[in-house]
Amino acid sequence: MDFSFSPQCEQYRTRLLEFMDREVYPSEAKHEAERAEFGSTEATPTVHRLKAAAKAQGLWNLFLPDADQGAGLSNADYAPLAEIMGRSIELAPEATNCSAPDTGNMEVLHMFGSDEQKERWLAPLLEGEIRSCFAMTEPAVASSDPTNLEAPIRRDGDEYIVSGTKWWSTGASSQDCKIAIFMGVHDPEAPPRGRYSMILVPFDLEGVEVVRDVPVFGYHERGGHAIVRYDDVRVPAANLISGEGDGYMIAQARLGPGRIHHCMRAIGVAERAFDLMVSRAKERTAFGGPIADQGVVRDWIAEARWRIDQARLLTLYTAWLIDTEGNRAARREVSAIKVVAPNAALWVLDKAIQVHGGLGVSDGTPLARLWAHMRTLRIADGPDEVHNMVVARRELGRY
Repeated sequence: MDFSFSPQCEQYRTRLLEFMDREVYPSEAKHEAERAEFGSTEATPTVHRLKAAAKAQGLWNLFLPDADQGAGLSNADYAPLAEIMGRSIELAPEATNCSAPDTGNMEVLHMFGSDEQKERWLAPLLEGEIRSCFAMTEPAVASSDPTNLEAPIRRDGDEYIVSGTKWWSTGASSQDCKIAIFMGVHDPEAPPRGRYSMILVPFDLEGVEVVRDVPVFGYHERGGHAIVRYDDVRVPAANLISGEGDGYMIAQARLGPGRIHHCMRAIGVAERAFDLMVSRAKERTAFGGPIADQGVVRDWIAEARWRIDQARLLTLYTAWLIDTEGNRAARREVSAIKVVAPNAALWVLDKAIQVHGGLGVSDGTPLARLWAHMRTLRIADGPDEVHNMVVARRELGRY
């Protein structure tokens, strides 16, 4: 594996770093103030301005490997860009049209959507005109085992009838969310991997109800995490993605690269926390000198550095493995980074909060909100325990 950045990646890194310094970081305080005025789940004027600026500068759809519609970057090339965006995780991913769950939904439509679906839904998503959600998780079942899904998708003539309640539908609380990719049970008697289908459900259809937004540790994020009820929603059969029973296959294709994005953004969060921690340690005085002189704080700084670097190297290796051998070959590594990266970020955030003292748990720094965001990643996209099970099963299988 070559650890140097490709010329194309280096070019984007330079431009993105400049964009972050010039546009994104100076906008954070204004964006936070606007959230109180325009609603915590809606796009603020700052978000709209940054999106226009990023698009004008060609920093748009960087995640998509198709050069005709995205930047044409490999996973290994995009990973360092995702880390940079993670340093301002509230603003930078959406500003560049690289925020979840839209990225994964766009990849699904790009890989498996019909021409009609691409024209109707993928095109406005690529332009950043609308947002979307991914409706899989259900409140009544343990989502760590996807075979627990119960919400049905039933064929009725030229339509499918979609029913059930989904939650943690990220993005669904926003007025910009116009479409859901709904994963449900098409044939409960089929083998587990052929039991599910995915279908596009427009939010303006009768029977779709956004019940409420669910806060995360008291925080409401942009787009929110909604409970959405689907009450016998009639959806045109043309909205089915790929074919009947293809839901599991599509989900697996979606999750590998998506977890690279999540993990590299988590490393960006960790780097932001590291910067805040070191700066605070050097400027804060206790017992006659800066707390950076205290041995325990120096131990935290050293350990934070190697935890971040370890997580980055493993994630970059996994991105390279997906590029060279495919999602299936990298399944063990994908599960490993999904545990390693959020836990590394949480460790650094915890020490950064400790260094800041009371300020660290207040709204005077982004640390508390970032901690809440990172803590959810130990559950979202599969809990740590399931990913550890995957790694252990693969290792046991080698013996």
